[in-house]
Amino acid sequence: MMGTIKTTILLTALTVLLMLMGDALGGRTGMTIGLMMGFGFNLIQYWYSDKIVLAMYGAREVGRADAPRLYAIVEELARKGNLPMPRVYIIDSATPNAFATGRNPEHAAVAATTGILSILDDGELAGVMAHELGHVAHRDTLISTIAAGMASAIGFAGSLLQWGAMFGLGRRDDDEGGGVIGMLALAIIAPLAATLIQLAVSRSREYMADEYGAKLHGNPLDLARALAKLDRGVHAYPIEATPAKAATAHLFIVNPLRGGGLASLFSTHPPMEERIARLQRMSMHT
Repeated sequence: MMGTIKTTILLTALTVLLMLMGDALGGRTGMTIGLMMGFGFNLIQYWYSDKIVLAMYGAREVGRADAPRLYAIVEELARKGNLPMPRVYIIDSATPNAFATGRNPEHAAVAATTGILSILDDGELAGVMAHELGHVAHRDTLISTIAAGMASAIGFAGSLLQWGAMFGLGRRDDDEGGGVIGMLALAIIAPLAATLIQLAVSRSREYMADEYGAKLHGNPLDLARALAKLDRGVHAYPIEATPAKAATAHLFIVNPLRGGGLASLFSTHPPMEERIARLQRMSMHT
C-alpha cells in the first residue's frame, strides 16, 4: 500500500513539473499544452510500450515447442502466482538479462536473452522469471514506462525552454527582469528532478519485485545467485548505450548498461550488493 502511495505521489510530481514548464513557455495555454503532452505520452506508452520495446531488442515470441525449458518455468510460476500466462520471448544477445512489459497482467510479456539462458541453472532462472512476474503482478511495467515517458517529455520541454530563453520566447516576468534566468534555471533543474523521480520509482519497484519473486519461487538464494551472475555478465557484455536503449534500461532485472563512479548514482536500479543482501536476509526466515 505504501509503495502504491509513494508511486502515485512521484508520478503526480512529474505531472506538476511538466505543467510548470508549460506555464514558463506559454502561461496558462502552455500549462494546458504541457498537461496534454504528458497525457499523450502516457496514452502512447499505455497502448504501444510493449510492442515498441520488444521490437527494439529484436525479441521473437516462442512457444512450448520452441523453448521448452523457459516456457515451462514461466508457465509454472504463473500458475503458482495465479496470473495469466504471459507471452514469452527470447532475445538473441550475449548479455544475460530479462525484462517484463505490457500494460496489465492480461497483456503481459516476459523476455529473456540467450545469454541468461546459457549461464543460469533452472532454480536461478526461475528466480529471475518470478521477479519479472512480480513486475507483472504489481503493474510495474506500466508504471515505470509512464515515468520514463514523462521524464522524456520533461527533457524535451527543457530543450524548448533553453531555446525560448535564448530567443526571447516564452512567458517572462519583465517587471522583475528575471524571466530568462528563471527559464534557464527551470530548463536545467526540471529534467534533473524528473530523472531523480523516475529513478526513485524504478528502484522502489525493483526491491518489491525481488521480494515477490523470492516468495513466489520459494528460494531467495536462487535469485541472489542469479543477480550476482547477471551483474558480472552484464559488465562483460553490456548492450550498446544508445539513447533509446538507455531510456528502457529500467525494464531489465539488471541495468544492461555498463556504468560506474558518478554514473552509478543515476542508475535505474538499486545497488546490487543491497539487493543480494536483502535476499540473503529473507532466506534466513524461510
